[in-house]
Amino acid sequence: MSGSGFDRTADSRKSFLQGNDPSDPKGYHMRQSFEELNKQKNLIVMDGPMGTELERRGYNVNDRLWSAKILRDDPAAIRRIHYDYCAAGADILTCASYQASVKGLCEAGCSQARAEELIALSLRLVQEARESWWEEGGRLSGRPLPLAAGDIGPYGAYLSDASEYTGAYRLSRSEYREFHLPRMRILQETGAEIFAVETMPRLDEALVCAELLEEMGADYWISFTFRDESHICEGRPVSEVTAALRDLPHLKAVGVNCTPPEYVRGIVRRLRAGTDLPICVYPNSGEIYDGVTKTWHGVPGAQTFDGMARGWYAEGARLIGGCCRTTPDDIRTIAGWTEEEKASLCRSLPPLD
Repeated sequence: MSGSGFDRTADSRKSFLQGNDPSDPKGYHMRQSFEELNKQKNLIVMDGPMGTELERRGYNVNDRLWSAKILRDDPAAIRRIHYDYCAAGADILTCASYQASVKGLCEAGCSQARAEELIALSLRLVQEARESWWEEGGRLSGRPLPLAAGDIGPYGAYLSDASEYTGAYRLSRSEYREFHLPRMRILQETGAEIFAVETMPRLDEALVCAELLEEMGADYWISFTFRDESHICEGRPVSEVTAALRDLPHLKAVGVNCTPPEYVRGIVRRLRAGTDLPICVYPNSGEIYDGVTKTWHGVPGAQTFDGMARGWYAEGARLIGGCCRTTPDDIRTIAGWTEEEKASLCRSLPPLD
């Protein structure tokens, strides 16, 4: 790659500069793909958290369902946050199905049909927010249409005991499949363009999710939680993780999320040593989560999120966003880099025919 990160063909340069077709005001005929987005942007901006952003706006998510409680009770609040991330510059919008499994929703009192409706709704809210942004000026912004991602949280999220940060559970392959497949099917049928298999503390669970999505022909990324720079939360080394994730045609990126940001540079270096896939990073703010009280403690790290994110980019991360306790302002700052590079590119390129 060139130093500017914009070593592109003329066609992809034109697509980057123009964005999607302005003659299609709502973007209804378009389905974005990771491949197309990756052609257009050297830095793909991910969105930020849902649960802690709801908390910041005054919603009580201290519940087994976490953000899925608000999905059930006030879906308009979810839509507003998706819109705000989109307006801030996110290229990927991830729906609020992280903790919205069929099993978990049914145990919280929903019927099977209602649980399935809520999971489908989580993705429709992304689509509606994206369409609103597109209609209100996004189509003329020069930005590509953001990807609509279906969120697949780990079994540990359903347990609601913070075991997504320890990996202190183990299911059989068939049990993992039974837990994850219904949500995946609903989201695919509703129009998910990529899947976020995220906050995974265990390699065995991530591999079952990969197996299911490969069978479905669905694109996805996998991001893990880490106990340190070298090991995912269950204790397996990064080298073992990257070796296990080879030869998966629909796997588009691998990375880290909801992990202390001070670990991320070392994690990126180790991931890059074991895979040629793009590396995604979206850590938390640096505060510590208490799984018993479901509260956050401490303060963010001394470095700014912007400063740390520039370091992750320098190490080779090509998808960057935020997880718990980051905000749309953090995403807006990261998106500003692409605007700076785009402006630099426009000044240096000859006129397009």
